[in-house]
Amino acid sequence: MPNLASVVKALRNERDQAQRRVKQLDEALKALGSVGGFGKAAGRTGHAQTTGATRKPMSAAARKKIADAQRARWAKWKAAKKTR
Repeated sequence: MPNLASVVKALRNERDQAQRRVKQLDEALKALGSVGGFGKAAGRTGHAQTTGATRKPMSAAARKKIADAQRARWAKWKAAKKTR
């Protein structure tokens, strides 16, 4: 049985290395996601984010309100650009 014990030990070491690597990759994705301006890396796909939290769906009324506000900002920006 000593051979089996060494195999188990080797597998545990390999698992620990894989967990450390996954943690490094998560940290890199988190850093790159915040640099890109999109927040978490998985945020746009609808999947759970790297923190484990999930997004709540936005109502149609909330989407319309945000879209209207953005259109108003663009209109204001375009009007200011024309007066220059």
